[in-house]
Amino acid sequence: MPSEARQELLRGLPAVSEALGDPRAAEWLTRHPRPLVVRAIQEALAAARQAILEAETDQQAARQEAGLEALLADAERRLAPLSRPSLRSVINATGIIVHTGLGRSLLADEAVEALVRSARSYTNLELDLDTGERGSRQAHLEGLLCQLTGAEAALVVNNNAAAVLLTLNSLAEGREVIVSHGQLVEIGGAFRLPEIVVKSGCRLVAVGTTNRTRLADYERAITEHTGALLRVHHSNFRIVGFTEEAPLCQMARLAHEWALPLLDDLGSGALVDLSPHGLGREPLAQESVMAGADIVTFSGDKLLGGPQAGIILGRKELLARIRENPLARAVRIEKLTIGALEATLRLYLDPEAVLTSVPTLACATQPADAVRRRAVSLRRRLRNVPQDAAEFEIVPTESAVGGGALPGQTISSWALAVRLGCCSAQDLAARLRAGDPPVIGRVQDERLLLDLRTVRPDELGLLAAVLGSCFSPDSGLPI
Repeated sequence: MPSEARQELLRGLPAVSEALGDPRAAEWLTRHPRPLVVRAIQEALAAARQAILEAETDQQAARQEAGLEALLADAERRLAPLSRPSLRSVINATGIIVHTGLGRSLLADEAVEALVRSARSYTNLELDLDTGERGSRQAHLEGLLCQLTGAEAALVVNNNAAAVLLTLNSLAEGREVIVSHGQLVEIGGAFRLPEIVVKSGCRLVAVGTTNRTRLADYERAITEHTGALLRVHHSNFRIVGFTEEAPLCQMARLAHEWALPLLDDLGSGALVDLSPHGLGREPLAQESVMAGADIVTFSGDKLLGGPQAGIILGRKELLARIRENPLARAVRIEKLTIGALEATLRLYLDPEAVLTSVPTLACATQPADAVRRRAVSLRRRLRNVPQDAAEFEIVPTESAVGGGALPGQTISSWALAVRLGCCSAQDLAARLRAGDPPVIGRVQDERLLLDLRTVRPDELGLLAAVLGSCFSPDSGLPI
């Protein structure tokens, strides 16, 4: 039970109605919805009550600023974050191109325009304009995917995990699926292949060893209960040294001898070879089709550089079975994704221009010298920061593709390294995350590194402004 002195302090707190009647609150109501203003005031009142009740002594409680002026000042501080959207644009200065935490691939301008166009107007999503009859939403993508990969048919769902689950459930439910021990992968978000196989209604049969699985291992495991052979690309790790994997074309011949489908999950997936640009070689979807895989699955928002999607390619009769599965409706894509993915796929019709028109590919293949020039430009924009406030240095660093693509592969890059004498690099990183827009860098060797590979040229001014604000007198940091 609070003391009488504290109860008197609590009774003296302004009411919500009193705060709402103040001219400052009235001005807030012209810019923000009333529920948000009320919530900010209520939270400020709750904080004031808590401060009074938790003070160690009545004298300390009496010193708490609990009048209308203090209440409104606190409410105004709380109103700003309440009024901002939760999902916000950020500046990615991590050097990780396909950053899952930051939304993976950026869309090409053409894909953004298609997305906006699809959102603003009705579309012929499931209408055949030639006949006037109901059509299929997959028709907008299937022809392009078949043209680009050589597959007989294609189906797109909402992500690659769904693509794998739907394929297994449609083609091998109640039967055994044979996969190498070395391919029982776990990727981000606790996606574990063995669990997906079980959820699909199939029984997992793992063959070979972690580092070596031969064709004979698959052959010995085939029985009358086998429903499919499955190859899974490692995606987010590499096994090196004393290793061996059965070639996909040999697996295809074995599967077809037993009248079984061969399923090839590429994970990240790619439609262009980036190795001529100094990057590692990821398996291409069209190569899997040519090698004889009956079904090929991969993501749309990783190396493809499109929106989140799971792409299923393969033989027409198998895709027909997958389409008929009731689960296909549960994981189907909507018109915004279709619009953005169609526009992205059309860019691949020009295999040379796609390297500059798709941001993920452009970012991965841009020369390190271009990145260094952006770092120099950023440093120049910070020339007014006092020398005793921060130490800036342009340093070589390593970027990564990310998103489970090209594991272990790094890309030469350049970063602006920031070191403060007054606070830690972690504190500076936190302050930049609180910026507008938030800036996400990485801490290394007690310095904050801002890798310019993943910072667009048009973001340099914003990045310099947010970084420079950390050294202003009202930043909260000692300078």
